[in-house]
Amino acid sequence: MIDSFLHVANLWLHTIWIASTTRLPPLDAAGSALWALIALAAVLAGLIWHVSRNAITIAHEGGHALVAVLTGRRLGSIRLHADTSGITVSAGRDHGFGLMLTTFAGYAAPALWGLGCAALAAHGYATATLWLLVALLSLMLIRIRNSYGVAAIAAALALTISISWWGPVTLRTYSGYVLAWFLSFGAIRPLFELCRQRSAHRADDSDADLLAQSTGVPAALWMLLWLALDCGTLWLAARWLTQPAGDLSAVFSPERIAATLIGLKQGIVV
Repeated sequence: MIDSFLHVANLWLHTIWIASTTRLPPLDAAGSALWALIALAAVLAGLIWHVSRNAITIAHEGGHALVAVLTGRRLGSIRLHADTSGITVSAGRDHGFGLMLTTFAGYAAPALWGLGCAALAAHGYATATLWLLVALLSLMLIRIRNSYGVAAIAAALALTISISWWGPVTLRTYSGYVLAWFLSFGAIRPLFELCRQRSAHRADDSDADLLAQSTGVPAALWMLLWLALDCGTLWLAARWLTQPAGDLSAVFSPERIAATLIGLKQGIVV
């Protein structure tokens, strides 16, 4: 019985590995731009955003959780709410660099997830983005402690697994691109929502305010730092998604990094 289960599990993992490491044809600039517009509509359209924002909240709370574990804090629970808010609880020192990074990671996470997805999708590994998402969602599910959170993660898992396992090549490619674009765009809107909430004195316990209390740096500066990070990662993701070339190593090659830095210094898109 156990041997049969292990054999089947090994076949599944082998299939997932082959699918994830097999390069798919990247979209051309026009195709990528089309999916960028669709992803942007999911961020700007109010009715759609009320639903799609759940994905940004999952990325946000996932960022808190991941950095908490990486900095040695004890992850307690994750809760996702129907109003698209969330909370991640971790235990450890009530001050210090680990707590600061954990708090900062929430608003930074969607943009960084999006950048990672863009790097993979633009270089032919859209399927890998989907299976990595499955892995991250599965790990989050273990720590979810409310019914809405379980339902939201389970729905996201079911959709992602269906596309990753049964979806044709074109659907997986489109999904990888949409995911990258949506996370990159979607990382920005919550910052403006936070700004409005703070102006109305309805977000005194926000991540920006917690960082201000623990570091002495004004909350507005933390928000500007997040905005600069989001805009920078969006710019870089857009370049990768509209100018695919080479394999994944080309994304992080010294020549590519140097060319990007020179372009930034001279104000030229290289």
